[in-house]
Amino acid sequence: SIQRRLNRELDSSHDDKVLALVDVEGFVPEEVTVTVKDGKVKVLAEHEEERTTTRGKVYNYKNIKKEISLPPGVSEDEVTYSL
Repeated sequence: SIQRRLNRELDSSHDDKVLALVDVEGFVPEEVTVTVKDGKVKVLAEHEEERTTTRGKVYNYKNIKKEISLPPGVSEDEVTYSL
């Protein structure tokens, strides 16, 4: 399950300063934006898909928006992220 996989990633991380994990499965890296501003980490992922079927066009859209406050004492320039 997704939760077990996230737990494994946290367990295998040697950095005990992980603020959050956001599941962006199904999005390509170009569709994910991470910003750090005003003491918050903001994650936005948007995916649009269009395909043609025998009945016409089908559109699929999904997005994720997460906002995480930085803990007290953590500077914005200390924040790193990876996909």
